[in-house]
Amino acid sequence: MRAAYDFGADAVYAGQPRYSLRARNNEFRLEQLAEGIAEAHRRGKRFFVTSNLIAHNDKLRTYLRDLAPVVELRPDALIMADPGLIMLVREEMERGRWPQVPIHLSVQANTTNSAAVKFWQRAGVSRIILSRELSLEEIEQIRQACPDIELEVFVHGALCIAYSGRCLLSGYFNRRDPNQGTCTNACRWNYGTHAGHEGCDSGEVVPLPMRPEEAVERLAADFDFSAEQEQADAGFSACGGTPRHPLADRVYLLEETERRSGQLMPVMEDEHGTYILNSKDLRAVEHVARLVAIGVDSLKIEGRTKSRYYVARTAQVYRRAIDDAAAGRPFDPALLLELDGLASRGYTPGFLERRPSQALQNYATGHSAAQRSQFVAQVLQVREDGWAEVETKNRFSVGDALEVIHPQGNRRIRLEAMQGAEGQPLQVAPGSPLRVWVPLGLPAEGALLARLF
Repeated sequence: MRAAYDFGADAVYAGQPRYSLRARNNEFRLEQLAEGIAEAHRRGKRFFVTSNLIAHNDKLRTYLRDLAPVVELRPDALIMADPGLIMLVREEMERGRWPQVPIHLSVQANTTNSAAVKFWQRAGVSRIILSRELSLEEIEQIRQACPDIELEVFVHGALCIAYSGRCLLSGYFNRRDPNQGTCTNACRWNYGTHAGHEGCDSGEVVPLPMRPEEAVERLAADFDFSAEQEQADAGFSACGGTPRHPLADRVYLLEETERRSGQLMPVMEDEHGTYILNSKDLRAVEHVARLVAIGVDSLKIEGRTKSRYYVARTAQVYRRAIDDAAAGRPFDPALLLELDGLASRGYTPGFLERRPSQALQNYATGHSAAQRSQFVAQVLQVREDGWAEVETKNRFSVGDALEVIHPQGNRRIRLEAMQGAEGQPLQVAPGSPLRVWVPLGLPAEGALLARLF
């Protein structure tokens, strides 16, 4: 939260643990929510509480009881998706039992048209976080048709394989419902394909009995991936005009090969690669000027389970892009390079631009990888002579090119020396966790360090 504010964010959103999609890896319990909201207001910033699960009845019974103390903390908005929960919250406010807190409609509500925006506006919602499936042109049309409500658009972060994140994969495979905040990111797994057939009586899909080498030979004989790629490139994203490949009607089994070897799962899917469900990450910094011109009120960065470095870097880059656009300055391509310094699955503009669907997918790897730089340390304290005590996150050495990432501006240095906690000279900081001293110059308080490749 503090990194987001330090590096240019106007607001943060934090999940209410039991009632948001941030049930896991969430440190914002009630006491922390109170601390975060109070600090945000002291800094002139805003703090939104996300309470956007699609509730089952067991959550319905306890929802108002658990949300009441959160509302008393006076967050700047509640981000919600379930129409029934929104109705209950609005009733409490209208009857005077709760203070008035604005409600923002979550992206989970899948708002894709101006009529839906007007419906939610009449229901008392003050801001709509539009569906990720909209193009720039569609966003503009909604803005023109709905000029008197706030609109928010996601511009950076992970993309789900499902419609605006309403995914069933994790619940199907692992009984961990993504819409209840317990997603296992099944779309990021590495899958292998196995031929199968339906059982005679139960209809259960079972693998064809064959040796591994026979399976490879059979698949190779049945399906030529190279030959099919040209057809896929020409019309893969079309629904009506592209002929269906005859093998697409066969039953296949998927195996997640890295962690669940031998566990075969039925699937009716055909793709050109292994990570068939794995979307690239959204990056729309190059479209910020267009979104500003359209009149979008807020740009949103997704940062679940990300590092302080990720939060600082993305907030800083998009702050600069917004300020440039508002001042009429042209887009700075250097911002693209700075985002390349973050670990990602590759970047895509998502649906903001219309393009063949392969551009959305990363078929090579399911994990994030840094392309240009790596977060290596954060500054804990700085002496007057410019030497800083840092806590290491990854390996770096004397002689490395480092970027000092600071709210007042970034700069590059060549690391000339390093000392241990007792002042002994060091050549290498081998990794985390370790505290060392390095000469950074001033200013450096609160800075982050990245090693440039």
